[in-house]
Amino acid sequence: MGILRPEKMSKVGILGLKDDRDRILTVLQDLRVAQIETLSPDTLANTVPERGSETQRAIGDEALRFRGLKSALPRSATGPPLRFDSLDAILAAAKTVPIDAEVAALTREDDRLLTDLKTTEDTIGLLEKLSFYPSRLEYLEAQSLVSFLGETEDDGAAGAWASVAQEADVQVIPDPGHEERFIVSVRRPAADQLARAAQSAGVHLTPLPPLVGTPAQELEVLRPRRNEIISRRTAIAVRLGEISAAWYPTVAAIDEALQIENRKVEVLTKLGASRSTFALEAWVPARDVARLQQVVLAASGNRAFLYEVPTTEEPPTLMSNPKGVRRFEFFVRFYSLPQADEWDPTLVFAIVFPIFFGLMLGDWGYGLTILLICLWMIAGFPGAQHLPKFGRTFVKRIMGPEGMRQLAYALLPGCAIAIALGLWWDEFFGWHLFGALFGYHALVDPAHRVGSLLLFAGFIGLAMVVLGFLFGLLKEYFHHHPRGVIGKAGGIVFSFGIAFLGLSVIQAFSLRGIIPPASTASPLFDLFLAMIVGGLVMMLGGEGLQAGGMGLIEVVSHILSYTRLIGILLASVILALVINTVVGGLFVGGAVVGILIGAVILLVGQSFNVILGVFEPGIQGARLIFVEYFSKFYTGNGKPFRPFGAPRTHTVSSLAPPGAPPAPIVQAPE
Repeated sequence: MGILRPEKMSKVGILGLKDDRDRILTVLQDLRVAQIETLSPDTLANTVPERGSETQRAIGDEALRFRGLKSALPRSATGPPLRFDSLDAILAAAKTVPIDAEVAALTREDDRLLTDLKTTEDTIGLLEKLSFYPSRLEYLEAQSLVSFLGETEDDGAAGAWASVAQEADVQVIPDPGHEERFIVSVRRPAADQLARAAQSAGVHLTPLPPLVGTPAQELEVLRPRRNEIISRRTAIAVRLGEISAAWYPTVAAIDEALQIENRKVEVLTKLGASRSTFALEAWVPARDVARLQQVVLAASGNRAFLYEVPTTEEPPTLMSNPKGVRRFEFFVRFYSLPQADEWDPTLVFAIVFPIFFGLMLGDWGYGLTILLICLWMIAGFPGAQHLPKFGRTFVKRIMGPEGMRQLAYALLPGCAIAIALGLWWDEFFGWHLFGALFGYHALVDPAHRVGSLLLFAGFIGLAMVVLGFLFGLLKEYFHHHPRGVIGKAGGIVFSFGIAFLGLSVIQAFSLRGIIPPASTASPLFDLFLAMIVGGLVMMLGGEGLQAGGMGLIEVVSHILSYTRLIGILLASVILALVINTVVGGLFVGGAVVGILIGAVILLVGQSFNVILGVFEPGIQGARLIFVEYFSKFYTGNGKPFRPFGAPRTHTVSSLAPPGAPPAPIVQAPE
């Protein structure tokens, strides 16, 4: 498990006999530790690319067949996983499944009935709207006449056909019970003109179907027809359920086995072969090389050879953090995947981001509210269908359900810190609740301790900037860049010098006994000034005039940038205070209208502050890490590790104990 570094990767090659190729690919699929690559030019010079065979094409055909069967059958309970010891066993089991014709016929019939049902229900709905028309419907159809049902939500309908040329001879039959509904008939040549005019006026026109009786007579025919379709579709669903109960476990297992075989066929183009041997190359986590070698040798009867491939290629990146920290990989991937040979910043992000989020929120009322929202997101948004459509659409536009769930998990510790700080500071939606109820006096009141909090934020900024330079220094050292080491070390020295000199000369922010006030005659002043000059020289010498000069400016701006931690906290506190003050004044007035207005302001204002409490601390907390911290050492743009293989659900892995039962030959049910 990697901490602060992605997993170390090794490129290996496997040379074996063609007779063992299928077994070796099977164990690679089940292990899922090897990203198979196209052969290097040196290896490819001694081999030829693999080519497809008739058997491989048969695999594709059967895979397509069983994928269709599985999608057509309703999901059913599955039994124990099945085991297929060879490709021949899979193809033999596939031939024992005789349900294709019946399932295809039932599926086609159900699709046709679904189309008929939709048409019938639409027609019934239209006829129900036409119930005000007493005559036969064929009177509305003629060789030169076309009719529509018109519907509108306003009185703009009159302009829709008033704008049509007078010679179009538009006829309107209104619905006496609904002013927004009517029948409009027009000569066929003017139909397009009427449609354009109706669209501009906000009128929806529905063409009338070619029916002959009155609306009531047609409904008497169509309603039983709808019931017949529903009854037949129910019978089809029952029959498909019976077939699924008997065959779904077998179909699902064969489908999974064929998909695995298909993946093996797809990677053949990356392999090389001679008359009797084959070769492949793959990236493998270094921790898994020994295990892979053991499994490959066992699968080939010690007839395969696994060797390390010397290469200067950039390996793919596999992040491997502890379970709790792994939740924060979402943020790092969102920014940029680290390269395989640089630092993985996930652990630091997992520690620092919740602290930043909780500090900027700093209210146990807001923290508890956001905590409950996060738990709702993790639970899958139960009851979200009752939200307004705008709210549901807005949430979906931000990110997908899985992304929202990962974000919620990442915000939980930040909410816990916000609740803890809010209890300490006695901040509850901007009120000093404990002070009002119990006379509690908070040791820290953010609105009255701005200077101390800003000083604290400055030290956080100094620590983060220095930590970024330290990681950058170690990266340059491991990459054997001595000038880069000097430049990053200079950044550390300059950061301490500029920060402590600034703090010491500002008398109000001096830490007495730790950083005494300094003057031009003080040794401390000379020490801090020497650190600034020394760091400046080291940065310019190590990173060059342009990069070093920009780095010096960034050091100061990045340290000061962390004061936004307190700025956002104060903005939330002051906004809550303003809302509560206005609402309190309206409530004290005692007027009913004032109380109602105050309740609305309280609900809307505090809801708005909750939304800001999610976005501002979240965005700004991540930004402080991405920009002010990452910029000191992080390159990113890594290539993700994509191992060959997929998990098995319905079949037994080839790595399972030998005693696992083979796939049974299932007989057709009577």
